[in-house]
Amino acid sequence: QVQLVESGGGLVQPGGSLRLSCAASGSIASWYTMNWYRQAPGKQRESIASITPSGITNTAISVKGRFTISRDNAKNTVYLQMNSLKPEDTAVYFCNMRVSGYDYWGQGTQVTVSS
Repeated sequence: QVQLVESGGGLVQPGGSLRLSCAASGSIASWYTMNWYRQAPGKQRESIASITPSGITNTAISVKGRFTISRDNAKNTVYLQMNSLKPEDTAVYFCNMRVSGYDYWGQGTQVTVSS
């Protein structure tokens, strides 16, 4: 069974930066595409970034140029570097991995952008 644990969220002022981490239990995480999603209050969960095992990335238009996804397969960890944060980036951020059609989710980490 796969467990995903996010960390790194918090309160940051507009224009600030945060780095989220998602640690996956077991080595199989290095075989799969990893994803970051976020869900703001009253809104649907949205996909914001993904990274394949070989490091090919895809980033949503809403965060392109500000957010960067990366991974360290040796540590079974995926990261989300978030720069130039805006109040509209406030949300719970989730790590995701899909294995054989089944979605594994972390518990989420809260990011609040406010002055």
